Amino acid sequence: MKKYNTAVVGAGMVGKKMIEVLFERNFPYNELKILATREREEIIAGKSVKVEKTTIDSFNNVDIAFFAGTEGEKGASNLFGWEAVKKNAVVIDNGGDFRMDNRVPLVIPEINPHHLKNHKGFIANPNCSTTIMLMAVFPIHKRYNVKRIIVSTYQAVSGTGKDAVDELDSQIRSYAENSEIRHSVYPYPIVVNTIPEIGGLSDEYTGYYSEEVKMIKETHKILGTKDIKISATCVRVPVFNGHSESVTVECEKKIDINDIRKILASSSGLNLIDEPEKSGYPIPVNISGKDEVYVGRIRKNPVFDNALDMWVVGDNIRKGAALNAIQIAEKMIQTGLL
Repeated sequence: MKKYNTAVVGAGMVGKKMIEVLFERNFPYNELKILATREREEIIAGKSVKVEKTTIDSFNNVDIAFFAGTEGEKGASNLFGWEAVKKNAVVIDNGGDFRMDNRVPLVIPEINPHHLKNHKGFIANPNCSTTIMLMAVFPIHKRYNVKRIIVSTYQAVSGTGKDAVDELDSQIRSYAENSEIRHSVYPYPIVVNTIPEIGGLSDEYTGYYSEEVKMIKETHKILGTKDIKISATCVRVPVFNGHSESVTVECEKKIDINDIRKILASSSGLNLIDEPEKSGYPIPVNISGKDEVYVGRIRKNPVFDNALDMWVVGDNIRKGAALNAIQIAEKMIQTGLL
């Protein structure tokens, strides 16, 4: 099997998880470079690894460059992404800078791998909340033609990064000790709280925050249609890892709930936990660390015609970020695009 000179740009939570996933899946890399803003040694996946400072020359002789990205910030791909492409690397970017760029396919391999065919050397990962939702919505869309989605997300602090994880841990301890609860990552303490604000306010959708807009626009791009009407409310919750989503889907065709359960149970990358009478449904504490997206609480919606409600949970750092990027590269290798 051909092996590829590979770079991972970023050594934060997502970058480290990308490296772990490369190891776990025996990805066919030849040389593996780990790049970040400064040179240092890191322990990643139990191994001591050298992290190099990123420069344009870092991408000499690199075949595949994974950019870890930082949600809500201008990522390294803004500086180095297209420069790496000029050096004949294929860039797979988890950041948000180029997702809506017409030159850049936005890909979930289980859903739209055909969008990779005409790539120009740069492919984007969707936002974590979009990926987790669409893994459950797309199999239904294929059979029943989805026309409306209403989604509320309950997003873990790991989506913000290590500082947010550390702050929640600190706040839990302070709460338990009845001491002052300090906060700097979010506008309010996140412990024993919910914060319905993820990202900045949108100029395009009045009253919407950017995370909500991403779910709308990215869904349209991935599915190749703007005909699906989407409303999203995104909420940060005091959970360390794993995003949960309450999703209502209305379809054009008459739905059969039992058929939908069968469709979801047999779909690649999905697992079904749907025994509400036994308190059987996905919860983030059990899903964290898993590759699959989990679905439960599937039931007919009593408000809309041909609609269902479901509960969808996925690991936002794995399938919502690192794993999806690696799967894109694997799909490109499998289909001869790399």
